[in-house]
Amino acid sequence: MSSPALLWLRRCPVLPALLALAALGTVSVTGARAQAPAPVSSTTATATAADVKAAYLYKFLAYVEWPPTAFADAEAALVIGVAGDEAVQASLEAITANRRERGHPIEVRRLPDGDPPEPLHVVFIGRALNASRWLARLKDRPVLLVTDQARGLEAGAMLNFVPVEGRIRFEASLARARQSGLHLGARLLSVAERVVMP
Repeated sequence: MSSPALLWLRRCPVLPALLALAALGTVSVTGARAQAPAPVSSTTATATAADVKAAYLYKFLAYVEWPPTAFADAEAALVIGVAGDEAVQASLEAITANRRERGHPIEVRRLPDGDPPEPLHVVFIGRALNASRWLARLKDRPVLLVTDQARGLEAGAMLNFVPVEGRIRFEASLARARQSGLHLGARLLSVAERVVMP
């Protein structure tokens, strides 16, 4: 069943603006809900924390470069796997429906417990799971590893969501990304709450 926030996101004429605001860390969260700034129209949106995280995950795609070998060909799907957070998965599916990034269609998959399937380009690990185990399985692959965990970067993530003064922000590990052959863009790093350098 769709939440009112998810329905609004699907119909929102200013979705790109909301996503840009989320990427800049300007969406605030109170408790389990996030208050999006009022759109240009008179409509006011209330997005859940899962919606905000999904918006971030979508925006991250524009600021990450994968090695050419990460895709079978120019038309191969850019695959985002989600483990341990069905709400983020549902919101991400709605946001990415019929969208492409650099010519690649975007596909969202729920990841089962066990070995992650191939191909994967982004993996989001929710706080309900043991991130260390997942990160160990994926550490040598060119996969953007994103967590929602306490000390997620220290566990091996490249990006990790953190609460900062009622807002959902993220921190980044440049070292981990480079180790896996990924390039995190300067614009992405400039809005990170913290960047761990090599």
